[in-house]
Amino acid sequence: METKQRIAILGSGNIGLALAKGLVKAEIFKPQQITLTRRNTAALAVLETDGYNVTTDNAGAVKIADIVVLAILPQQLNKLIEEIRPAVNQSKHLLISIVSGVSCNDIREQLNLDIQVIRAMPNTAIAIGQSMTCIATDNASDANLSLVMSLFDTVGVSIRINEELMTSATALCACGIAFFLRSIRAASQGGTEIGFHAHDALKMAAQTAKGAADLLLQLASHPEQEIDKVTSPKGCTIAGLNEMEHNGFSSAMIKGIKTSAQKAGELYKSE
Repeated sequence: METKQRIAILGSGNIGLALAKGLVKAEIFKPQQITLTRRNTAALAVLETDGYNVTTDNAGAVKIADIVVLAILPQQLNKLIEEIRPAVNQSKHLLISIVSGVSCNDIREQLNLDIQVIRAMPNTAIAIGQSMTCIATDNASDANLSLVMSLFDTVGVSIRINEELMTSATALCACGIAFFLRSIRAASQGGTEIGFHAHDALKMAAQTAKGAADLLLQLASHPEQEIDKVTSPKGCTIAGLNEMEHNGFSSAMIKGIKTSAQKAGELYKSE
């Protein structure tokens, strides 16, 4: 599915770079069709050698692009929009925003242009092609939505949601990576306490977590259905689960997700 379009990724940190590499690996874009911007381009030297266009000039990158990805922090957005506004053409450009807590309308208002904007919320598993990316818009065409989903499908799985749920998606999917990593870390520490070397315990906990996730995804199963398969009357699994619940395991996870969602919704407005 090779395209003739050009894409500019403004703010080429971990997420932006992973997306660029995924698009090239999937043979949708060639490196020469991708422009990467960053305040310090020294970190992009290897990619420049590989054929990517590298620059500190955001407006210049926008001028030669058809698709513009905003991959920056919320507190950087207003300054970036001021910089690129003269280069943005509402009849030419499609904007993809990976900026937490910023609506499509926020971006249009800052640009003072009636331009198509699509929000995307990937997570850091994008680095290994395993991102869960949520996609939303309030004005983009079905064709552009399909295009953006196909771009992010090169680095994991994408799903379309209503825009009002994007802040919630940030908490569940983007912040959620850290929550599941912390639970794996806790499991490995438990493993060390019951006798395993730390590196073995971590490997065992991580693979067990991966297997649990694959049971749900590959079998289209429900967690409780799979839990029932491993819990027996008066058994050790149900004893451990109940002990965790008595100490607030599920409640802590739910409260953490709700707190992150609240904070995500305030990131842009607080700047």
